[in-house]
Amino acid sequence: MPLPGGTADLEPLREVIARHGLDARKALGQHFLLDPGITTRIAALAGDLAGRHVVEVGPGPGGLTRALLDSPAETVTAVEIDPRAVAVIGELAALFPQRLRLVEADATRQDLAALCPAPRQVVANLPYNVGTPLLVGWLRQAAQWERLTLMFQMEVAERICAAPDTPHYGRLAVLAQWTSVCALVMRIPPGAFSPPPKVYSAVVSLTPHATQPDPALFRAMEQVTAAAFGQRRKMLRGALRPLGGETLLAAAGISGERRAETLDIAEFDRLAHCHLARIGGRADG
Repeated sequence: MPLPGGTADLEPLREVIARHGLDARKALGQHFLLDPGITTRIAALAGDLAGRHVVEVGPGPGGLTRALLDSPAETVTAVEIDPRAVAVIGELAALFPQRLRLVEADATRQDLAALCPAPRQVVANLPYNVGTPLLVGWLRQAAQWERLTLMFQMEVAERICAAPDTPHYGRLAVLAQWTSVCALVMRIPPGAFSPPPKVYSAVVSLTPHATQPDPALFRAMEQVTAAAFGQRRKMLRGALRPLGGETLLAAAGISGERRAETLDIAEFDRLAHCHLARIGGRADG
């Protein structure tokens, strides 16, 4: 239920879009979500936001932003690069000066955890063209986040949550599930967006584990997974040859005849630790 003094009486989103000429742009990966029923559900999927500081990336016309303002979230920080959307969110921030902060910036170049105090979460309908690199960046600093509630194209959501030895299992699944508990919690049809994308979308919830790898170990895992999945059809002894091949695999107790998609998260964890040990505790680059 919206909080007193919420957004229920604000100008309809379609009128805001028309007034600002905020047509969704393919170059920015924009597909606007205007249905308040859906945006309210997404905000609810983030759990009890009381006392939480929420970062939203790519708010566009502010549909999800309004839902977050109607939640008990302590503050909402909206990060937007499109000047037209900046004007829209700026108007909204003027109405909620104590709770909504607008940051005009490229989220891929911004340390979002530095924008607000803990406990902090990200809740966002991510632009299609930057969703994956943004997620990997947040996984590198997963200890800084209480939860990530993120919308992606369905294919990306499936890649995040995929189990070993399934078609979607790959580097993204390993990095996400190594650092977090991941769940696909909502599917959204194309018709819910303006303009409708060609594919379904899905919301993924990622709750970081209490213990996180240090930066050097994370870089080691990135190197291992990049090599292992970079040549999926190769046996691991060939795919991992640049990182030590059979020597690395023997140290981790893994057969070189296996392929990357058959390894579970614990086995990749052993590989990352062994790789880091072999290179003297550093994984620069």
